[in-house]
Amino acid sequence: MPADTAQAVLSRPAAAPAQPPLPLKGTPRKPAPRTVEETGLPFMFLTELLGKLLAMRGQLRLAELSALSKLPPSVLDPLLTFMRAEKLCEIGRRGSSGTDADLYYNLTESGRVRALDVLRRDAYAGPAPVPLADYAAQVQQDSVRHIGITRERMQQVMGHLVISTELLGQLGAALNSGRAMFVHGPAGSGKTYLAERLRLLLQGEITLPYALMVDGAVISLYDPLVHSMIEEGGPPPGMFDRRAPRDQRWLRSTRPAVLTGGELTLDMLDLRFDTGSRLYLAPPHLKANGGVFIIDDLGRQRCSPSELMNRWIVPMDRHLDFLALQSGYKFPIPFDVTVVFSSNLAPADLADAAFLRRLGYKIHVGALTEAQYQRVFQQQCEQLAIPYAEEHFRYLLDQLHGPQQRALMACYPRDILGQVCDLARYQGCTPQLGRPVLDWAWNNYFTGA
Repeated sequence: MPADTAQAVLSRPAAAPAQPPLPLKGTPRKPAPRTVEETGLPFMFLTELLGKLLAMRGQLRLAELSALSKLPPSVLDPLLTFMRAEKLCEIGRRGSSGTDADLYYNLTESGRVRALDVLRRDAYAGPAPVPLADYAAQVQQDSVRHIGITRERMQQVMGHLVISTELLGQLGAALNSGRAMFVHGPAGSGKTYLAERLRLLLQGEITLPYALMVDGAVISLYDPLVHSMIEEGGPPPGMFDRRAPRDQRWLRSTRPAVLTGGELTLDMLDLRFDTGSRLYLAPPHLKANGGVFIIDDLGRQRCSPSELMNRWIVPMDRHLDFLALQSGYKFPIPFDVTVVFSSNLAPADLADAAFLRRLGYKIHVGALTEAQYQRVFQQQCEQLAIPYAEEHFRYLLDQLHGPQQRALMACYPRDILGQVCDLARYQGCTPQLGRPVLDWAWNNYFTGA
């Protein structure tokens, strides 16, 4: 049996134990704009946005326009008055209540022609965006460096895993630093699973807009696959509630975690204008602001590791990235992300000294000790309802691992015992351990490897 002094690796439980709710910071409410000027957006841009909403939705009441644009009626009134004066829209009545609730807005023929022309250039027709400067200030307020991982929090989230306290300490310190980390080790050591679990440590919340405005262009930012919206607690404001209405263009979300793998290319890290949808697509690291951005399996991307890592030197050093619009206009955006690189290769094999210096933490994840491997094996037996027997584990260790000098990787118990269950289902019996079935699963798994 080979000696193994590498750091511990986690097991893969079927379901993590329930965690207490994450404490939320209680981000102050952003007051709603009362005038067009307070939105920070050009008057004509907002009229075009309303025109696109009406062109795509048809007849809309004022309340419906407000809900779609996320702007209050006090902002919409002068915009609609201008559109009526320019013969771009008209008012109709639907209903018999005799109140303003019966009124609806509809585009005129000239208004429809103009709206369709705008849609051909830019198809964004959603919540009104916020200026880039406002977003940059909010990102700084919600910085990832404010997360504050403690030993107690680490134990709450990771304590059920088979993992060394030294490795937990490295991960906690790395997250607190807000700097990039490089998680490396052999295949099967659990690097990807460990990196994915980091999102559960992200305490608190961020405030982000649905979309950004940059030099007249709109970039959609909110992604329901990345951002988990937090509903405001408590009852809705009542008649005598003196709180200022909230700016509906902003929403609260838990801190995001974005995972990319071998599909990542350099162009995916730039701002792209999709000619089919006629929309700007935010790159993944922009969506990950305030959280973590995990680049898994580094070295298997279609670009070279050096090209990919060189792309990150300036953002990681200055906490700023630069993107460009289709027009060629280049602008800075906040880069407030903990980047996690995960690779089977050693850091020195992937990057030069200049880049490695910017990596705050190089964390090695290796094979398990014998005691840890046994715990993982027992956990997997319990989860798969396979009766555990010490003699069968010793056989796996001494007669299979030992002669072939196979390191004790955390993925092996899950994969081997999974094959035991597969065979049992095929044979129509309950899964049981034994030398023949362990030999069978071992040969399936390692033959030719």
